Amino acid sequence: MTNAAFTRRSLIKHGLLMASASVAIPAFLDRSALAMGEMLGDLSSVPGVPDEHVLVVVQMSGGNDGLNTVVPAFSPEYYRLRQGIAIADKEALSLDKKQGIGLHPALTGVKDLFDAGLVSLIQGVGYPNPNRSHFKSMDVWHTADVTATGNGWLGRYFDAECCGEGKGESGTPESNSQAGPPGIAIGRTAPLAMEGGVIKPVAFEDPSLFKWSAGEMDKNLASAYDELNRRDDMIAGGAVPSKKKQTNAEFLVRTSLDAQVSSDLIRKAVAKKPVTTFPQTDLGRQLSMVASMIKAGLKTRVYYTSFGSFDTHAGQGGTNGRHAQLLKQFGDAMKAFYTELKAQGNDSRVMTMNFSEFGRRVGQNASQGTDHGTAAPMMLFGPMVRAGVMNEHPSMRDLDEGDLKFTMDFRNVYAGVLGQWLKADANKVLDGKFKAMDVLKG
Repeated sequence: MTNAAFTRRSLIKHGLLMASASVAIPAFLDRSALAMGEMLGDLSSVPGVPDEHVLVVVQMSGGNDGLNTVVPAFSPEYYRLRQGIAIADKEALSLDKKQGIGLHPALTGVKDLFDAGLVSLIQGVGYPNPNRSHFKSMDVWHTADVTATGNGWLGRYFDAECCGEGKGESGTPESNSQAGPPGIAIGRTAPLAMEGGVIKPVAFEDPSLFKWSAGEMDKNLASAYDELNRRDDMIAGGAVPSKKKQTNAEFLVRTSLDAQVSSDLIRKAVAKKPVTTFPQTDLGRQLSMVASMIKAGLKTRVYYTSFGSFDTHAGQGGTNGRHAQLLKQFGDAMKAFYTELKAQGNDSRVMTMNFSEFGRRVGQNASQGTDHGTAAPMMLFGPMVRAGVMNEHPSMRDLDEGDLKFTMDFRNVYAGVLGQWLKADANKVLDGKFKAMDVLKG
């Protein structure tokens, strides 16, 4: 490259800043907008036309109380150990009369989707030797590794799909796959789950703040990008062998600048409001933006959202406490999301996966709340999922020092989503062999 000083270290140090400053995208990026438009998708494309599969992740941060989300109304132990916060059998929204389980009454939106055959409920999800630290357990879920080390599982998916296994034949990255542009995370920072070794997600909290901030790097970036464009033209014209691989620095420049160009396209996409009225809640606003980006035809394969906090150590309440408010936010937002996707004709393209880093202990504490526990339910949404209750509720009698014993490893769910929905090599992405749960209709 012309500017040898423009390295991975300098890029990270100086950053490609997102700011609220009203600075236009530098002129040298304008000519790449068309190419980026092709990558992200034509913003004027007809809703429903794209056929790529999309995964939306909804994270319940803080450790959602699974026992008051999916209520084990069959269990005398549940009522004995939760006398102040248990959900009465007559108040629970029945899901499976044979098992005797139901939903928290605030989850009317989820119940409507369940009755419509759009929900797959997976009970007792966890992992061996569970950790009750928010940060450690979240890292376990984000990395799909019980040692909580390495890159994010979705980041590895993008690395594998976009770049082979993250490297080209010469040991440098190359983008040559069907996975499309990087994933998009709604929030101030990108979650670890989306961080790959090579591919990094686009992350923003408010589309109006998602803009290029010009600065000291403009001249160097322009020089680096001009050389990349000239080299591409030479390769296309046959002056340079097409097998010549780009360097790590070249790949990093191109990937990062493409992400900046995408900011304008994303803001235009989000500006096109959905026809469905979304609840004015944190999750409602996030899913409304995701729905708008899907409607606009962006080719992003994964969107990531999160809300909370579900860390209800005190005053959790039964049917009208803090936990009930959060569950209502979840149910109402999910119903609006799939109502909007159906109106677009995109519902069959979008699977949503919901999880939390751990559940809560079976017994309530002295503060009318619940402390950190282990296994909890996961839910998958969409017309493509295997609808209904997938497995039995964990035993309420055979406990592990007051906690539920997990009956489904979360990586089995990930394997099913990766292999069956995203059409990826789950063993490669998860760095191990996990029996894929059947997540799609037969």
